[in-house]
Amino acid sequence: MIDKIDKIEKTKIPYINRELSWMDFNARVLEETFQKDNPLMERIRFLAITASNLDEFFMVRVAGVKEQVNSDYRVEDPSGLTPKQLLPLLSEKIHTFTERQYSCLHRSITPAMKKNDIYFLYPDEMNERQKKFISDYFDKVLFPVLTPLAVDTSRPFPLLANKSLNIAVRLKGLEDSYFAVVQVPSILSRFLQVPSDKGKAFVLLENVIIYKLEELFELSDIQSACPFRMTRNSDLDIDEESEDLLIEIQKSIKKRKRGKPVRLEILQRCDAETKEFLVDILDINKEEIYELPGPLDLTFFSKFASIPEWESLCFKPITPVYPPADFWGYEDIFEAIREKDRMVHHPYESFEIVVDFVHKAAEDENVLAIKQTLYRVSGHSPIIAALIKAAENGKQVTVLVELKARFDEENNIIWAKKLEEAGCHVIYGLAGLKTHCKILLVVRRDEDGIRRYLHMGTGNYNDSTAKVYTDIGIFTCKEPYGIDASSLFNVLTGYSRPPEYNRFVVAPHGMRSFFQRMIEKEIDNSNRGLPCGVTIKVNSLVDPQLIELLYNASQANVPVKLLVRGICCLIPGLPGISDHITVYSIIGQLLEHSRIFRFENAGNPKIYMGSADWMQRNLDRRVELVFPIENEDLRQRAFAILSLMLNDNRNMRIMQPDTVYTHIDKRGKAPCNCQTEFSRLAQESVKKLSEQDSNKPFKPIRNAEMIK
Repeated sequence: MIDKIDKIEKTKIPYINRELSWMDFNARVLEETFQKDNPLMERIRFLAITASNLDEFFMVRVAGVKEQVNSDYRVEDPSGLTPKQLLPLLSEKIHTFTERQYSCLHRSITPAMKKNDIYFLYPDEMNERQKKFISDYFDKVLFPVLTPLAVDTSRPFPLLANKSLNIAVRLKGLEDSYFAVVQVPSILSRFLQVPSDKGKAFVLLENVIIYKLEELFELSDIQSACPFRMTRNSDLDIDEESEDLLIEIQKSIKKRKRGKPVRLEILQRCDAETKEFLVDILDINKEEIYELPGPLDLTFFSKFASIPEWESLCFKPITPVYPPADFWGYEDIFEAIREKDRMVHHPYESFEIVVDFVHKAAEDENVLAIKQTLYRVSGHSPIIAALIKAAENGKQVTVLVELKARFDEENNIIWAKKLEEAGCHVIYGLAGLKTHCKILLVVRRDEDGIRRYLHMGTGNYNDSTAKVYTDIGIFTCKEPYGIDASSLFNVLTGYSRPPEYNRFVVAPHGMRSFFQRMIEKEIDNSNRGLPCGVTIKVNSLVDPQLIELLYNASQANVPVKLLVRGICCLIPGLPGISDHITVYSIIGQLLEHSRIFRFENAGNPKIYMGSADWMQRNLDRRVELVFPIENEDLRQRAFAILSLMLNDNRNMRIMQPDTVYTHIDKRGKAPCNCQTEFSRLAQESVKKLSEQDSNKPFKPIRNAEMIK
C-alpha cells in the first residue's frame, strides 16, 4: 500500500478545481432542461435555476477570483492553478454553458411550448387587438412607473442595481449620439399575458417598453434600444472585530449594491455604438461581456413555471404526510420523544412537526427555556412567531441568529430585531465563525425532574425550503445529548471553553480530527481483513486533507461511496489511486440537502448526520454539528435511506475518471426514483396506521350510572 501512496505527490493529489467543479454541477442541472420526459414547466424551472445559480456564482466566486488576479495573488490552489490561470478556463466554460442554456431554450423548450399553445410574442408579431392591449397597459401601469435617465455631462451614468434589467437607448444628437437608460421595473411582473384566440400568449415587459419608447423620448430621434444587465461583486467584506457586528453588516450590505461589475449581459443584436458605450462606461473587460440571443435574465421563468394553470405540465407534487408515522397516535409531542428517539425525513414527512414542537414549547406551562440556532429562515417564519410567543409567555428564549448567512443578512437582521423587541436574548453569531449548526433545545419541568428535549437536523429551520429540500431531523431527550446541547449553547452564548462532548461532534474544534480518525479506522480494518467501508452524503466535497485520506482508503481496498450533489474535487476510478471510490450525484425534483456519514466499523456500522459539508470552511471556520444515530430502529431506517438513494437510476449520475458525469445505465433494471419512492413509503406508512385506527373496535360504555 505504501508504494501506491508514494505515487501521489504529497503536495499534489488528483484534484478538480472548485470553481470548475461547480460549473460541472450547474451543467448537470441544465441537463434536466433537455430531458424530454421531464414535464415542460419543470424543464423551464430547471433552466431558471441554472440562471439563478450562475448569478450567485458570479457575485461571489467569479468576483473572488477576479479580485485575486487584480491583487496579483499567485498561490496555486490544490488543483495546481493560480487565479490568473483559472480565470480564462472559467470564462471559457461559462461562455460555453450560456450557449447551451439558450440553445436549449430556443431549440427545445420554445418548440415544446408551441406544441402546448404557449407563446411569447414580440409586439411586431401581434394583431391590432393585442397591440392595443399592451399600449393600454403601458399608459395605465408602466408609464407612471418608468423613469428615463439621460446620460450627459450634467447627468452622469446612474448607479444601477445589481442584476437589474435595463434598456440602453441611443438617441440622435446634432453631431454625435447620446444615450439614456430606462430601468425595467422589477416591482411589476416580467411577463404580461395578452389576449389570444389560440392558446396562451405572453410578452416580456422590456419589449413593451421598447415598443413604446417614443412616448418616453418624444423630442428625440431614437436610433436603437438594447436591453442589458449587469452583475456586481457582492461578496461582503466584514470587519468582524467591529464593536457592533450588526452595524458593520448593515454597512457592508450597502456596499454590495455598489460592487464592481463582473459581468455584462447584452443582446447579440445590440448595435456596436451602444455596446461600446456600455463597455466604456461600466469599465468591463472583453471576457466579462456575454452577448446572448435573449431574453436576458432567465430567472423569470421560475415564476412563469409556477402559474397555477400549468399544474398539468409540472411534476406530480410530493405531498408531505402529517403527522409523520413516527409521531402517529401521540397528542403530546413530549410524551412521544420521552418514549423513544424520533426521526423525520423532509419533505416526505412534513416540517410542521418541527414547527409544532416549538409552538407546543411556547405554550406549555412546564417549559422553562428554549434555545435555538437560526441560519436561514423564511419571510413569514412560524418558528420565529413561536419563539416570540414563548418570550411573551415568560419563557427564557435564547436565539443565535447568524447575521453572516450570505444573501440572507437583511432578512436575518429584521428577524433578530423583532426577537429582541419581544424579549428574546439574541446572539448575532461569533467573530470569525459562521454558526451553521441546526439545533433546538427545550428545557422542560417533567414529573420526574428537569428534562432537555432536542431537535437536531441537517437543514435550516425554514418552512419554505423544507418543502423542496431533502433533510432529516432527530428528536431526542436522552441525557447525554441534552448535556452536550447545553454545553454547545454555553460555548455559543458565553465564554465557555469547548468541552469534551458525550455524543456531539462539533466544528471547528473536533470535527476534522473525528472524520480523519473514522477513515483511518476503516483503513486499519481493511488491513486486518475486517469489514470496512465509507459512505458519505454531502452537498460539497472540497477539503484536500479528507480527499487525500479517501484516496489512501481506496488504496487500502476500502470501498468508498460518495453521494455529492454539487462540488466534488475528488476524482474517482484512477488506477492505483481511487479505484475503489465511486462518486454519485443526484439531481431531481427535490434538492438533496441532507448530510449522512456511514462507517462500516468492522461489521458494526456507525452512522452520523448533521450540518457539515466536507469543505475547509465547514470544518475550520464554522460552528457545525454532527451527531450519531444510536436508536436501533432509527439506525436501520438511516441505512435504508442511504441504500435507496444508491439504488436510484432516474436522478443519479456517476462521475467517470475523466470527471464527466454519466447517467446510470437503466437497461434491465426496474426504474427507481428515490425521491418519489421516499414519498410513496411515507404515504403508505401513514395509510397503514390510519387503517389500523379505523379498524379498532368500538369501546362499549361500561358505566352503570350512564345506562340508567
